[in-house]
Amino acid sequence: MPPVLVKHLMTAPAISFFEEQTLPLADEIMRLKHLRHLPVVNERQHLVGIVSHRDLLSAQISNQTGMARDVRNAVQAHVRIGQIMTREVWTVQPDVPASVAAATLVDHKFGCLPVVDMAGVLIGIITEHDLLRYAVKVLESME
Repeated sequence: MPPVLVKHLMTAPAISFFEEQTLPLADEIMRLKHLRHLPVVNERQHLVGIVSHRDLLSAQISNQTGMARDVRNAVQAHVRIGQIMTREVWTVQPDVPASVAAATLVDHKFGCLPVVDMAGVLIGIITEHDLLRYAVKVLESME
């Protein structure tokens, strides 16, 4: 049986953002597309960071502050992804065995790994969900 590689399981293309885009836009995209991670790229599509749903939640102003919703929204509209993203991101290349990517996710408690080519250009993303979907297929085939 040939090895299962990251490129066989990854989601491609990955939905990505630019540093200049805003927190409300990222929140809306993540909610509509049911995503928990958004890779951040520059104009050449090189990975420069990642923003997670948790990052968005941390950056949002709580409605417990007593601040009116429209005021909160106006303030949050000025928060750029580049301000809240994680810049030091572990990545994986498409020809790496999927087991290595899975072990990295488990060992470091990551939810995803952006998939980049040799030049650092984003080509996809592999997530816990991708690996779980594969595990379900394998388990079903064994029944």
